Amino acid sequence: MDKDENEIIHSNFWSNFFGSSAKKADLKSHILSVPIFKDLNQSEISHLTKIIHNRNYIAGEFIFCEGDPGIGIYIIRNGEVIIRRNLENGSYYPLASFNRGDFFGELALIDEEKRSASALAKTDVNLSVIFKPELDEFIERFPQKGIKILRGITEIVATRLRKLNDENILLQNMLKIKSEKGYGT
Repeated sequence: MDKDENEIIHSNFWSNFFGSSAKKADLKSHILSVPIFKDLNQSEISHLTKIIHNRNYIAGEFIFCEGDPGIGIYIIRNGEVIIRRNLENGSYYPLASFNRGDFFGELALIDEEKRSASALAKTDVNLSVIFKPELDEFIERFPQKGIKILRGITEIVATRLRKLNDENILLQNMLKIKSEKGYGT
C-alpha cells in the first residue's frame, strides 16, 4: 500500500484514553445481544456496564495485532472489523469479518495467551470493551453472575470448536477425493 508523504493519519489514542460516554440503553442492548451475556438479567447487565469502556478506531487502524497480549473482549457498536492472520511470506489471511452487534477477542477472557490474529478496523468503528482484569474482579464480587458469564463463554467456544471440526472434516474429505481422482487414471 503506497502512502502519500503528505497524508495525515489521525490516531484515536487520546479519545480512547479518555473514553467516550455511550447511551446506557444502547449499551445495554448491545451487551444483551452478545451470547456470552444472554443469561444475565437487567440488574446484572447494569452492574456489568460499569466496567465497559468505549473505544473508537478509524478505518485502517489496528485494534490489536497478532502476538499482542489478550486483554479483553470487544463488542462492535458500529462499523466493520476484519480478523486476519499473518503468513510467513509477509501477506495475511482473512479469518473473519464482523459487524455491528458482533463480538471478538473472547478467548482473552479464558486464557493468558497472546492474540492469535490481528483485528483491523475496515471502516470507522465504535467498540465496547470489557478488559479481563475488570471482568475477573466482577466475577469475584458477583460469583453467581460470573458463573452465567463463564457458561456463556464456554458455550461460544464449544460452538466455534464444533464448527471448526465440521469444516476440518469437510476439508479432509475434499482433499481425499481430490487425491483419489489423481490416482489410477
